[in-house]
Amino acid sequence: MVLLLPDGEADSHRRPSSLAYVLQLPLARTLARAGQDDGLAAHVVRYRCRGWNATDAQLAADAEWAVEEVVRRYGDIPVCLAGHGMGGRAALRAGGHAAVNSVLAMAPWLPGEASAEPEPVKHLLGRQVLLVHGTNDTRSDPELSFRLAERAKKTNRDTCRFEVHSDGHGLRQHRAEVVALAADFVRGSLFGRAYARPVADALAAPPPLGLRMPLAAGFGRSLGR
Repeated sequence: MVLLLPDGEADSHRRPSSLAYVLQLPLARTLARAGQDDGLAAHVVRYRCRGWNATDAQLAADAEWAVEEVVRRYGDIPVCLAGHGMGGRAALRAGGHAAVNSVLAMAPWLPGEASAEPEPVKHLLGRQVLLVHGTNDTRSDPELSFRLAERAKKTNRDTCRFEVHSDGHGLRQHRAEVVALAADFVRGSLFGRAYARPVADALAAPPPLGLRMPLAAGFGRSLGR
């Protein structure tokens, strides 16, 4: 099962954004098609509200609830949390759940260094973790995701990060490559499929090389998906 976590806001108790939810549906359908022979299901999570809301971490709590629902309905199956923006932060925060075996954080929104507490990373031990971030993202600082990946790599060697040069927060300029990367990671982490060479190299490379891996134009065209 892959659970997709839409973007949100830092502080808001308003109803969740329908647009953020809808934007994740094409990726959910693509991932389900890519893993249909393995029995992969993909669902987009609906939050209770659109805000993280400081220490309440409501989006992460909703992600954990969704994982619990998967366990309740389907039993002991591996789960990948895949989030974008604030949903990327939620995926990373909720990644310690026992049923989660992998985390995909796309353009994750992370608090700056002035924050009282850095984002936790030790709970990601034993998970496959991939971050992907556009270098021109003006909403979610790509340097913050690099620093988090750097800390996570010290605890969990199965961590890598790709940079999408010249792309912004929505990762639309190189959407095909990002989707192919996501599909390759999800199939590899959930079903033990061999990763594409760039992903395998990024996971094996020491920092900073494996944390600043460029996502090459045309990634996925030779993967037969």
